Amino acid sequence: MVEYHPYDLHISGETSINAKNIARIESSLAGRSEFAFAVISDTQRWYDETEACVAAINARSDVDFVVHTGDLSDFGARHEIEMQRDILNRLRVPYVCVLGNHDCIATGEHVFNKIFGDNDFAFTAGDVRFICLNTNALEFDRSEPVPDFSYMRRQVETFPAEARRTVVAMHAGPFSEQFDNNTATMFQYYVHRFPEPMFCVYGHNHQVAVDDFFDDGMLYYQCPCAKKRIFLMFKITDEGYEYETVDY
Repeated sequence: MVEYHPYDLHISGETSINAKNIARIESSLAGRSEFAFAVISDTQRWYDETEACVAAINARSDVDFVVHTGDLSDFGARHEIEMQRDILNRLRVPYVCVLGNHDCIATGEHVFNKIFGDNDFAFTAGDVRFICLNTNALEFDRSEPVPDFSYMRRQVETFPAEARRTVVAMHAGPFSEQFDNNTATMFQYYVHRFPEPMFCVYGHNHQVAVDDFFDDGMLYYQCPCAKKRIFLMFKITDEGYEYETVDY
């Protein structure tokens, strides 16, 4: 029998993963206008399926990096996030993780921040700026701004010269119970302030879905949970992008 405390913060193994992998992504894709990336989400408790997903991505030669849109854990426990990290570290390509609502339970946010990084972050892949946001407003009980429009505004104002297009990634999409829907129209406003916003990706609801939430032409692609054994693939081209779901 192993005794485990839900507030255990004795983190072992690799930390600051997002920053390390962002450096790899930006270096390897600098100057490119075409590349491909996979989106996975909600791997919480589905460890075998996550291992199978990693194997399926590793078997492909057309994936440049992976975006995980949150919920690595079920209860925000340190050992859950560490186990998911160790599985994802077997990917041949770099990956980044977005904060999910389950990752905020107990001291999960602290563990996530230590192992992966900040709740809001951004990086540039080729000529595309990826804006990765915490949208788990319910978990923060209005104790801090979620989504953080000040962060989004700063990203607009400091948009790098080498980028000309934008993709937004988050865990909970607009009009879910986690998203602060009183601020949905302001979120829409800031998304469209970014140069050439292409599409948004998110997870949370464990299903495949494609929605135009605001009837403004901006598509939101929902990635299912690992139990569904499906990930999303996006190929960015000079002309736009291509999208497909991949069973594994």
